[in-house]
Amino acid sequence: MPDPINIQTRILNGASDGPRCLITGGVHGDEFESMHAIRRLSRSLDPATLRGTLTLAPVVNESAYNRRHRTGDDELDLARICPGSPDGTVSMRTAHALTQLIAAADYYIDLHTGGTGLAVWPLAGYGLHHDPAILDTQRRMARAFNLPLVWGTCGKLDGRSLSVARDHNVPAIYAEYHGSAVCLPHGVDAYVDGCLNVLAEIGMIDRPHPPSAIQWVIEDDRPNAGHMQICHPAPMSGYFDPVVHLGQQVQKGDPLGAVCDILGDTVQTLTAELTGIVITLHTYPKIDKGDGLVVIADTDYALIDRKARNVTN
Repeated sequence: MPDPINIQTRILNGASDGPRCLITGGVHGDEFESMHAIRRLSRSLDPATLRGTLTLAPVVNESAYNRRHRTGDDELDLARICPGSPDGTVSMRTAHALTQLIAAADYYIDLHTGGTGLAVWPLAGYGLHHDPAILDTQRRMARAFNLPLVWGTCGKLDGRSLSVARDHNVPAIYAEYHGSAVCLPHGVDAYVDGCLNVLAEIGMIDRPHPPSAIQWVIEDDRPNAGHMQICHPAPMSGYFDPVVHLGQQVQKGDPLGAVCDILGDTVQTLTAELTGIVITLHTYPKIDKGDGLVVIADTDYALIDRKARNVTN
């Protein structure tokens, strides 16, 4: 049997009893805001002010991180193969180790970004859990995180860190913030603040509630809602030139951008398949046929829109 994967963690034991919370970053090796934010949390949080136990894992997927890539040496996407296997490839063993961490937690926060090739409008999301009590807790956690979009999506997607949490009945959220192969300082700040807000919401620290930054709350329970990689696939390989920006509202049929070949002789326009908010853009211009280029959150499923952005419950 191959050697087990040891995910590097920092464990902060509080001065009094309380929940066990896990915060992870670097499930994909090229998502940097998450890694830096968790390192900052590990340095800045005083265990004397903490109730319970906080486990921090800045870089879950070291194989991918060392490659400077989304995936590890076996090129498997860690966010599609959970719960993994203790005797599989490096990514399968990493997924198994991550599953053990999640199963031992009472609450879970998984921080992501768009990585090298994508940019994502800041959001906190969750799967629409079948247990009303867990779903309510996830809603509270996502709203406490305090990013512009709160996005509940199909709870039946498998292979993910959140599907592991779902199967172990651990309330869990994930967050996305930009990407495009950079580490934005304001994204790191937002992640640190968001995690602290959630820790306060679940009773692990004392911290006042900030003014709400939420612009939209959307819950879309359709099959595959939340599966970003399949949205608006590239009609051909080539160069993608978007004409929309993150956070923009679009109508079904609006142009989103164009894909052209090397000489620009063949051009295919990409149009919106639904009405909503642009939340993900493929920002690395070279694309392959079938790449997901744009994700739109469907505002037909909005519970709160920007006119009610100060509503927090």
